Amino acid sequence: YKLGIDVGSTTLKAVVLNDQDEIVYKSYERHKSKVREMSVSKLKELRELLQGQRIALAITGSAGLGIADDAGFPFVQEVFATAQAVRKYYPASDVVIELGGEDAKIIFLQGTLEERMNSTCAGGTGAFIDQMATLLDVDLETMDQLSLQHTTLYPIASRCGVFAKKRCAAADQSGAVKKSNLAASIFQAVVDQSIAGLAQGRNIEGKRIVSGRSPAFSKGVAGAL
Repeated sequence: YKLGIDVGSTTLKAVVLNDQDEIVYKSYERHKSKVREMSVSKLKELRELLQGQRIALAITGSAGLGIADDAGFPFVQEVFATAQAVRKYYPASDVVIELGGEDAKIIFLQGTLEERMNSTCAGGTGAFIDQMATLLDVDLETMDQLSLQHTTLYPIASRCGVFAKKRCAAADQSGAVKKSNLAASIFQAVVDQSIAGLAQGRNIEGKRIVSGRSPAFSKGVAGAL
């Protein structure tokens, strides 16, 4: 069996493949910053499934290095993990755009591998969307559904979450701006921030792969992309 654990900034993902590379187990859960506790809990959960098997194991993700070091497990840097997976399953791809919980990155695959990642600020990421959903007093699923009903987009700078929250709060409290338009504008701001901040003038051309929590679970974000 092959066991992969991705300990990201907001979620823990695990997958087990058999010797035919078929998925026999997968999970996707928020770890709520309890990365070590959840990693240990996941291994305990998988004990029965893995018992008696020869196992190849690797850990990746922004919060996975410390866990891998402490446990003596192999660690694969997340950019290389993503690039290897895309090259295997989508070999014709040229660019990967990933919007994670607290970081965003673009990986250019043409020629030499080149990766660009945002700073530790959560502006333009899933965490920013979480904050905006709380501000609008809706859950993420409702926010997504609202965004699909928008009629107008407003410019919102998501580079700084503090300023963006103030702008959205003022618009929402005034009642003059529909929540649907605000939700869609927030998603567009996340995309604009990610593309402009990470591409840095380089053209995003060819076959593009979109990855990460936000586009995977939000039709609004995927549509904006």
